[in-house]
Amino acid sequence: MKKTIYVLILLLVVVSGLVFANREIKKETKPSQKVLAVANKKTYVDERKKWEASPDGIKYKEWQTSAEGKKVYASYVNIKRYIKAFSDMEAVVTSVTFQRENANASGPKWLIVRIEGQDYMMQFTPKDFQQLSSLKVNDKIIVRSRNASFSNNHPYLIVSGDYIAHDKKILFKREFKNDGC
Repeated sequence: MKKTIYVLILLLVVVSGLVFANREIKKETKPSQKVLAVANKKTYVDERKKWEASPDGIKYKEWQTSAEGKKVYASYVNIKRYIKAFSDMEAVVTSVTFQRENANASGPKWLIVRIEGQDYMMQFTPKDFQQLSSLKVNDKIIVRSRNASFSNNHPYLIVSGDYIAHDKKILFKREFKNDGC
């Protein structure tokens, strides 16, 4: 009986040692996450430098330092806390018919809103914009956004309209897919 217990314990020690040794070998053969992150960052920096040297990058940099660009960046600072918290922003609709110059009629639709005295743009596909067809100029709405973007081709900060409500009725709510990444 004692010999059987000793054999089982010895077998358990040998197997656990092999498993532990195998785990250490696998750890050593995988490239470090830090090394991968540094390599990705270097690639990103290189790509960004190439873009900044391109005609589009130069034009964007000039826009950033212009009065119009500074105004757009200041408008971002004005609502940044709401975006980070994904919280309600009270807005007033100023235009439901905005079209960019030389824009395709079947292209994206724009909603222009004023939040805390500053104008912002929200872009929608024609299908999504149909849900907002009941909105009129001077309607007060509640907007929630997860992000905003800058463009030298647009006169205002572009705010994603992820949630829009009017008179306590949800008009639009963007559904996000979680792929588990």
